[in-house]
Amino acid sequence: MPLKLDAHEVNGVTVLACAGRIAFGDEATAQRDRVKALLSSTKYIILNLSGVNSIDSGGLGTLVGLYSSARAGGADIKLTGLGPRLRDVLAITKLSTVFEVYDTEAQALAAFQQGRG
Repeated sequence: MPLKLDAHEVNGVTVLACAGRIAFGDEATAQRDRVKALLSSTKYIILNLSGVNSIDSGGLGTLVGLYSSARAGGADIKLTGLGPRLRDVLAITKLSTVFEVYDTEAQALAAFQQGRG
């Protein structure tokens, strides 16, 4: 299933819902381009990965690259909606120590609100 990306804004935070697979090639490129475009207009992004059914090393690399770009530009990206498989992948690769991961979109939004308040 190709990657589908839908963005909406909640209280100044952009939520990008991702559905499908994040893999090296078109999917990872589409996600990178979309997030970089969003970073030009917002400093707060939540990637809701609840619809992601698989991710490969290229997809993980894209997530790390986006996070690094965001942080270098004074922005932040938080993750939410990770299923058990994706949580395992982040734990095995130690990326769970890099990303802020929340169970729900509401929790990620609250973390952004606390950080700005």
